[in-house]
Amino acid sequence: MTDNTVDGTPRIAPANPIFEGPVLSILVRFALPNMASMTAATLVVIAETSYIGRLGLEPLAAIALVFPFIVLMGMMSAGAMGGGVSSAVSRALGAGDVGRASTLAAHALVIGLCGGLLFTLVLLTFGPTFFALLGGEGRVLDEAVAYSNVLFSGAIGVWLTNTFASILRGTGNMKLPSVTLLATAALQITIGGTLGLGLFGFPQFGMRGVASGQLIAYAAATLFLAACALNSRSRLQLTLHTFRLQRGMFFDILKVGAIACLSPLQSVATVLIFTRLLSRYGTVTLAGYGVGARLEFMLVPIAASIGMASVPIVGMNVGAGNIERARKVAWAAGLLSACVVGSIGIVLAIAPDLWSANFTDDPRVLESARQYFHLAGPAFGFLGLALSLYFASQGSGKILGPVLAQSGRLVTVACGGALLLTLDAPGWTLFLLAGVSMVVYGICAALSVWFTKWEPPISRLKPALVR
Repeated sequence: MTDNTVDGTPRIAPANPIFEGPVLSILVRFALPNMASMTAATLVVIAETSYIGRLGLEPLAAIALVFPFIVLMGMMSAGAMGGGVSSAVSRALGAGDVGRASTLAAHALVIGLCGGLLFTLVLLTFGPTFFALLGGEGRVLDEAVAYSNVLFSGAIGVWLTNTFASILRGTGNMKLPSVTLLATAALQITIGGTLGLGLFGFPQFGMRGVASGQLIAYAAATLFLAACALNSRSRLQLTLHTFRLQRGMFFDILKVGAIACLSPLQSVATVLIFTRLLSRYGTVTLAGYGVGARLEFMLVPIAASIGMASVPIVGMNVGAGNIERARKVAWAAGLLSACVVGSIGIVLAIAPDLWSANFTDDPRVLESARQYFHLAGPAFGFLGLALSLYFASQGSGKILGPVLAQSGRLVTVACGGALLLTLDAPGWTLFLLAGVSMVVYGICAALSVWFTKWEPPISRLKPALVR
């Protein structure tokens, strides 16, 4: 029998901040490790661009052809399907069903394995066709194919690493996946630079060497996280020898993850359509947008970090039947993200050269970038709001609304852009359209969460405490 007294005074179990206590503090505590790992991912992009730039103009152009597919793989494996994994695991733990959570984790790894194989097969088979359609030819196309073939040969490593990380986040463990991804980024930069440029006496493998950095680093990360998951002290016991495929487990993950995957596809489509529209107005207008789009690329991880932090908190509270607290966490995440991202947008709407002057000194491009920030900058907060609510909705298991909100942004850009071209409107109107599309996205996402009913599972157990 366990003694629950100390000197005759009854012990009081410590409060679990996931289920009670201040919402903002637990949200920030969960978000900070995510921000660190996502910052590392940004540094990888900067470092690899620097390496490839030293290899010549053609390799630099080649990476531009492959980059959208790299981003898509990351968004689908970590954000979309990863959110579905974290959601399912956290809801099971919130309901006190550790066995179900462990089984869901094993099924998530099967999905991750299939996702990696799909990217490998598609990009190795159709990659050259895709890159040619994007304008690649001659040596640029050859370099793109060489880089892509090595990089996507290791797609399974990326998918499994992000799946393991999502499983851990679903248990409320933000530190281990973040530290692992930080180490992975450092390893990728080191190996990619060494093999790509031929440093420290190694042969120079060029684009293949740079791509090898990601392949090797993520393979190592997968093995490390697998060892952690299979450890007997792990919260979720992955017993592979007793594992049996169950349709219901796949459905619990895919009902969120599969639908969520439509969001990054729409996001990429929005960027491609907008870039195509702007190309009609000449190089200067397109360059000005490019400067602004770089900032948007930097701000999205901030919003995603806050949103991803809300997934396990929302999921566990939904699983435990604490719907009111789950919704409070979702709105807190959305408003926090809106304030942080929106504040940056407003500052640059007032003083755009704080950002733009770091990339160009061409007065025409600077003026174009100023127009972009003046018109689109005040709307950045709506983008932050929408992205965080998208992730929080993954935790609830109700993701359709925020995905349709992204559709609203896509339709606004496509239809609005077609109308502006028909009217022969000036280029700055497209920058205004960019801001309007963000406002549409944010409002639609907020309305979808407001009107969507979140229900707890039909049967649930007492909430399990999560460290």
